[in-house]
Amino acid sequence: MTPDTAWSRLISQPVAVLATIDPDGSPHQVPFTFSALGEWRLVSAVDQKPKATRSLRRLDNIHRDPRVTVLAHHYADDWDELWWVRASGVASIEEPEPRGARDALVDRYPPYARHSLGPWIVIEVERLVGWSAAD
Repeated sequence: MTPDTAWSRLISQPVAVLATIDPDGSPHQVPFTFSALGEWRLVSAVDQKPKATRSLRRLDNIHRDPRVTVLAHHYADDWDELWWVRASGVASIEEPEPRGARDALVDRYPPYARHSLGPWIVIEVERLVGWSAAD
């Protein structure tokens, strides 16, 4: 799979899995919503959905070690349609909102228009790999 195809497939998925690194070196994985914010750049935000706290483990992990991985995949009963993409990169926590970030997320997820958003996670993708049954 070419990097361009991998990028297109990654950003076509409404939800992916974000993996950060816990203090003991183990992966911490959570589903997350995101949008492209330029080429090979992703943005996500903490939203108002119910959480025990807005001080999330993923944010603590990124502050300590900014290396992250994003995994998106497509499953179908027709196994010729299977694929996955893994994006590795460096994340940062940003406040205030990065330019265009709110619009990018609201365009993709209209319920965000009713939410207070932030802090923001910005991921600079450094490496994209993928696999497709059709290739």
